[in-house]
Amino acid sequence: MADYRALSFWMDSLAESGVDDLAPRASLPGDTTADVAIVGGGLTGLWTAYYLIKRDPGLRVVVLEKHITGFGASGRNGGWCSTLFPASTTALERRHGRAAALAMRRAMIGTVDEVGRVTDAEGIDCDYVKAGTIGYARSRPQLERARAEVAEAAHYGVDRVGFLPSPTGPTGMLAATLDPACARLHPAKLVRGLARTVERLGATIYEATEVLDWGTGSVLTSRGTVTAETVVIATEGYGSTLPKTHRRVLPLYSLMIATEPLSDDTWREIGIEHGQTFADYRHLLIYGQRTADNRFAFGGRGARYHWGSSIRPEYDRVPRVFEHLRGTLIELFPQAADAAVTHRWGGPLGVPRDWHAHASFDPVTRIATAGGYVGDGLSTTNLAGRTLADLVTGRETELTRLPWTNHRSPEWEIEPLRFAGSNLGLLAMEAADLEERVTRRPSVTARLMAPLTGH
Repeated sequence: MADYRALSFWMDSLAESGVDDLAPRASLPGDTTADVAIVGGGLTGLWTAYYLIKRDPGLRVVVLEKHITGFGASGRNGGWCSTLFPASTTALERRHGRAAALAMRRAMIGTVDEVGRVTDAEGIDCDYVKAGTIGYARSRPQLERARAEVAEAAHYGVDRVGFLPSPTGPTGMLAATLDPACARLHPAKLVRGLARTVERLGATIYEATEVLDWGTGSVLTSRGTVTAETVVIATEGYGSTLPKTHRRVLPLYSLMIATEPLSDDTWREIGIEHGQTFADYRHLLIYGQRTADNRFAFGGRGARYHWGSSIRPEYDRVPRVFEHLRGTLIELFPQAADAAVTHRWGGPLGVPRDWHAHASFDPVTRIATAGGYVGDGLSTTNLAGRTLADLVTGRETELTRLPWTNHRSPEWEIEPLRFAGSNLGLLAMEAADLEERVTRRPSVTARLMAPLTGH
């Protein structure tokens, strides 16, 4: 059996504590029928199953997963249940109009509370604590971006981002913002707990079942065919490995580390409370949280894109990136210098060509899809599940009128253009941070790249 504990600190901690042995469920035993067949046992697929059954308890829902539930980004991410959406509010307004942009923002803010509501109602203990996201500004250019974020929030009047009056934080900090609409949680506890919940409600999950193809009314797997009126494709970055979705999403790797637990006194000195997540305003993204057991769980971008959108286990671990993450963490918080790094992991997230997530349904083929979260999927998957459930069951709601509903992103270019563009973009973000450290002015490189990253 595969060592699923090695996927992430989150998965390992489940097995270590005896909460979940990560043993795969039974595979599809052969041909079968269902009302809804869902491809992918991550949060998008499981939230869709949950809300479909809640809307119609009589539905026969089957979830098909190649490995185990939570194998992908759902069990490896940073644990931010946030309002982050790949496209900024300004970009949404530019594309869809002000009313649609504000509706999307309100939906994202409400989703953070919806995740907390459901996990409480269903008894899913996932360490959910809502205490907000801290954004550290550590240079003059970063301070300008912090001010711009606060100003944008005030301009639209929906998000409640503001400066902290007397923040405690990392070395070199000039100021810090707080967005209260974010919760810290344990992602593997969430996705694995949600899987047990949808089973209890009547869904069937088949693991170790590889999906080979799908079409109107059926899903072909390595174990047989599922005939279903509705098919839901919820594969996120792994869609790049399937012929039908190969160019619709690009798998971009993000890597993480976790330290051993730190003392409460150390955390008081650091200034991060339970339930808080944190980042700063650099261009090459970093993100972190204080875990329920007092560790740093800290991640960031920096791993390169691989030719042909390939996904392999060895790409999850890049020593150079792990060393960079540890060095960055210690630079931010010297109090963690003596803390051992106990876990190193990573995985692919899904990036659409226009950095615009979607939740879509074709009423003719009855095929639904959702994804393109660009790493902001821990909460957005919940919104996707509710939106797809409304679309599939034929309801017209506020969710089905959101601007991401039935949005279609252009396809990624063929190789070698995809390889060159993706890795040049990564290098540009690294160069932008270096440029700002040297010039102490906002990066020209980053300004030129902004339209390509949803801003």
